[in-house]
Amino acid sequence: MTRHFLQLSDLSAAEAASVISRAQQLKASRDTSYRPFVGKTLAMIFAKNSTRTRVSFEAGMARFGGHALFLHSGVTQLGRDEPIADTARVLSRMCDAIMIRNDSQADQAELAAYSRVPVINGLSELHHPCQLLADMQTWVEHRGDAAGKTAAWIGDGNNVCHSMIQAATLFGFKLRIAAPDGYLPDAGIVAIAGDAVSLCGSAAEAVAGVDLVATDTWTSMGQEAETAKRLKAFDGYQVDDALMQLAKPDALFMHCLPAHRGEEVTANVIDGAQSVVWDEAENRLWAQMALLEFLLAA
Repeated sequence: MTRHFLQLSDLSAAEAASVISRAQQLKASRDTSYRPFVGKTLAMIFAKNSTRTRVSFEAGMARFGGHALFLHSGVTQLGRDEPIADTARVLSRMCDAIMIRNDSQADQAELAAYSRVPVINGLSELHHPCQLLADMQTWVEHRGDAAGKTAAWIGDGNNVCHSMIQAATLFGFKLRIAAPDGYLPDAGIVAIAGDAVSLCGSAAEAVAGVDLVATDTWTSMGQEAETAKRLKAFDGYQVDDALMQLAKPDALFMHCLPAHRGEEVTANVIDGAQSVVWDEAENRLWAQMALLEFLLAA
């Protein structure tokens, strides 16, 4: 049976833990002689710009001996309104897996429905599950098992926040979310998480005594026209030294990048001793290699 990865909850808790463990093994060994994907091809569909997603998937396939195809919607038939179902039927006859980065979770679900091969969400408007695999790998590397610990999400209740909500249920940690009115995470996603997630009235309330603090840009791709409005709405949600001091002394700071220093986070925090953003970014490579291995073996 073909397995897809459109949101973090497509994995069971045991499977998610196994992928993280495998990612750690791959990172530790860096074995260039292990090439299980010789002759295999990953089709990468991009409707949104990318640095970390493109490079990590392409480099990961190369390390495994395979090949990645960069397909941008502006220079393929995808940009001429070819039906998603037709694209899925064609690509899945030529390639061994498909990664898609776009604005529509619904389109990703349709792609998966008509694909013979695994479809991976490289980002949608609702979820960014590959990012959370890397985040969880980073947390485990630095602090061990996340179960029983507490994390805080500060800022926009966006796609990364939604995936972190699902991570809380899979990995057994509590998540506190501080977001202004109008920018709260999807109520349905929050409801499914139950008591693993709580919404807080302020950033200070969310961060008090936590093990991990995470944030993201206040203005994501495609929202540039809302920049001034968002800067005003998110006043009071910047992660700075004073906010970090409310967390545990050994609390980690995470950001999926790219970051806007001076907006959602100060330079002191993101470039400081508690920040693990560069490990987090690197781990996109190892976590996605482990994911690809898992999906293609399923």
